[in-house]
Amino acid sequence: MGSGMNDAILKIEDLHTHYFSNEGVAKAVDGVSLTVRRGSTLCLVGESGCGKTTVGLSILNLVPYPGRIVGGRVFLDGRELTGMGSEALRRVRGREISMIFQDPVSGLNPVLPIGVQVEEIISSHLDTSKKESRQRALQVLRRSGLAEPERLMGMYPFHLSGGMCQRVMIAIATALDPKVVIADEPTASLDVTVQAAILDELNTLRRERGMSIVLITHDLGVVAQVADDVAVMYAGRVVEEGPVRDIFGRPRHPYSWGLLQSLPRLDRQRKPLLPIKGAPPPLMDLPPECAFLPRCRKATVACRREPAPPLEEISPGHRLACFNPIYHAEDEE
Repeated sequence: MGSGMNDAILKIEDLHTHYFSNEGVAKAVDGVSLTVRRGSTLCLVGESGCGKTTVGLSILNLVPYPGRIVGGRVFLDGRELTGMGSEALRRVRGREISMIFQDPVSGLNPVLPIGVQVEEIISSHLDTSKKESRQRALQVLRRSGLAEPERLMGMYPFHLSGGMCQRVMIAIATALDPKVVIADEPTASLDVTVQAAILDELNTLRRERGMSIVLITHDLGVVAQVADDVAVMYAGRVVEEGPVRDIFGRPRHPYSWGLLQSLPRLDRQRKPLLPIKGAPPPLMDLPPECAFLPRCRKATVACRREPAPPLEEISPGHRLACFNPIYHAEDEE
């Protein structure tokens, strides 16, 4: 994806993150490689439980116990984050790369005023006085589209709506103008109008401040609205990756195609929706062959006999892991 290493702000190489328990090992991320281009939005999509959130947490080395990164490397602007000491990572988090968590209400400290929580991220990274931290906190709250930031500074999370809490989370995550923002389902619990406003805010930050965004979502409508590039995940692996126009216009993996066919469309009113039958395999019992095999409409003998195929480039920036991809008439052109 993109024009090469010089264009990459975030690069993930063969990442493996597992969760260990008495029942076995869950391979939540099973060999993921991704590149995020400078100033772009990469959307990670897939069903719940496919490993999207674990990828985001792994980038920042925030995987909760009993999870652990067991292999792979993560580079931010050419500097490796994996293996970095806790103090060095603390300086990177928030300052150079930050994360917006899925539940905005639980993501904020319920016993601290909003102003204190925004000021904290500023004062922990910058040598600023309390007055300077407060002025900057007011500025980032105002920038995030929140009315009356002076009044808001003294309020607590339980005083705010879900949409306002999410805007505060965005303000905290972007207060220091990081290079990369990871947004984990930032609009999942919000109504449609608030969703649109939040997405517009993220897009404005990307455009005006040159941030790159990794947006984790299962909402393909959101993807179509904001993505530059898309990575489709299934059972801990990326099965297709490419520019949004390719993934939406000519999806090649049967799973990508199935996700799009299961959505209602105004230009396809008389055609029935085609749901993907079955469910993803348990992450503790992943097969050596393609994990999508039991649900695939295009499985062949090779799919049943061979190990899961690796991602291979099929056109500039478009990578695919499939023995028998979806055929499109335009492919002959």
